[in-house]
Amino acid sequence: MSSTSNHPIPSGLYGGRLTIDLDAISDNWAYLRGKLNGATECAAALKADAYGTGQEKAGQALFSAGCRTFFVAVPTEALALRQTLPDAVIYALDGLFPGTAEHFVEHRIRPVLGSFEEVVEWAEFCKVAGKSFEAAVHVDTGIHRLGLAPAEFSAAMNDPDLIGPFEPSLIMSHLACGSTPEHPMNDRQLKLFREITEPFPQFPKSLANSAGVLMGSDYHFDLVRPGISLYGGQAIETATNPMKPVAKVEARIMIVRDVPKGDTIGYGARHTAKRALKNAVVAAGYADGLLRRASASDEQSGGFGMIGGYKAPILGRISMDMITLDVTDVPEKLLQRGAFVEMLGPNVAATELAAYAETIDYEYLTSLGQRFERVYGPLT
Repeated sequence: MSSTSNHPIPSGLYGGRLTIDLDAISDNWAYLRGKLNGATECAAALKADAYGTGQEKAGQALFSAGCRTFFVAVPTEALALRQTLPDAVIYALDGLFPGTAEHFVEHRIRPVLGSFEEVVEWAEFCKVAGKSFEAAVHVDTGIHRLGLAPAEFSAAMNDPDLIGPFEPSLIMSHLACGSTPEHPMNDRQLKLFREITEPFPQFPKSLANSAGVLMGSDYHFDLVRPGISLYGGQAIETATNPMKPVAKVEARIMIVRDVPKGDTIGYGARHTAKRALKNAVVAAGYADGLLRRASASDEQSGGFGMIGGYKAPILGRISMDMITLDVTDVPEKLLQRGAFVEMLGPNVAATELAAYAETIDYEYLTSLGQRFERVYGPLT
């Protein structure tokens, strides 16, 4: 039965199963921490429900492993995490939404102030309260999303009316091209970050995401905040992924049927059987996070599943609730109705699957298995 439901549902009623290995998440965090010197703290990003693995349980596992600082995206994620981890330091990356400062303070959440206006509002709130409340200040070093422009940052940091009512608990920026370490943008951002933060040695600094951790000590500063690597994803495109897989998605075979040579499979009749084949119809689709862009057609191959060590390519379009696989070369004994097909996991890497969908493993991991039974344990 499902291990997370308040009203347990029999396992046999689920079309698929999502297994999450919390020990692997903890091991990945420990591996990344081992890349740091003793003065640099290793935090963890838990946004998007801990990249689809479950914020509550992943947060508890990481806290037990020694992690004490966590980053989420929106304030609602931070509120939920505070209930799980009452003693953790929690940052909300999306910053201070207008008029919400009192809620951040009430729940001891630190906004990552990403605009001059947010700095002004936070400083004013602290002035009125007569107390300094902790927050991070985000400076943009070239990605042009959130963050104060360098000139704004310098003006704010040198204004006693702004950085007087509160002292930043962290100064941070974000890498635009960390997944490709050889990209010159990384060096430009590093140099700019050093230059504009050098006048403020009293404040801790952070630049590195998962890729930045793996790129070396120049990027580490006082705190690193890995995300995708914790969950087994590949942070650097050009290197072997050293992280342990943490999730496995399996979906049930509903029926196996014969398809004559020359017949078409799936919506749009885009995929023609090049030989007489057997296809397995599997209870998973794009509503379960198996992205439609990984479909197959006569013009291109699609993704695949694994059945007992045998590769089963996708046939035709991935539809909302089901997928069809070529199981012609899979032994019949493995194709029983109700048997599971591995659609992502140790034998089907998220990075490889994402390549078929022309996307990244982040998108797969954060959208998988919303309708599946969720089980926590080893990926056996």
